[in-house]
Amino acid sequence: MKISVPILIIIAIFCMDFPLSAQKTDSVNYVNLDPYYFHLNYLKDDTAMLIDVREYFEFKRTRIKDAINIPSSGNLDFAADTLSKDLALFLYCTTDFRSIRVAGKFAKKGFRKVYNLTGGMKAWKEDGYPLERGRLRGRSEE
Repeated sequence: MKISVPILIIIAIFCMDFPLSAQKTDSVNYVNLDPYYFHLNYLKDDTAMLIDVREYFEFKRTRIKDAINIPSSGNLDFAADTLSKDLALFLYCTTDFRSIRVAGKFAKKGFRKVYNLTGGMKAWKEDGYPLERGRLRGRSEE
């Protein structure tokens, strides 16, 4: 049986690519959730921490209730070293561009439960979930 050269080349390429793709590690160590499942999982998890990764000036205007602000431009290594690895981190930003990056960084730092709000606050608002608006209460105002 004689096999043509182009068929051998195709077979060789397939055989070389197949083992390489099987060796890839799972690069996504966090879970993307739509607003419904993001909210549901946040409410179900006793160790949940809701983190807004936008800049402070964005956070103080509008945010999801009970969120804390850890800006993506800040020192995320310090934040990761300060937080317990047992916490479930629920991250969001305006559209999910920044929160995806931060989710990957926290996952690489050893956090096992990292969740990203797919579509960010825009999707949250479109699905009818509430947002807190206005000034934040400081310690001196309490």
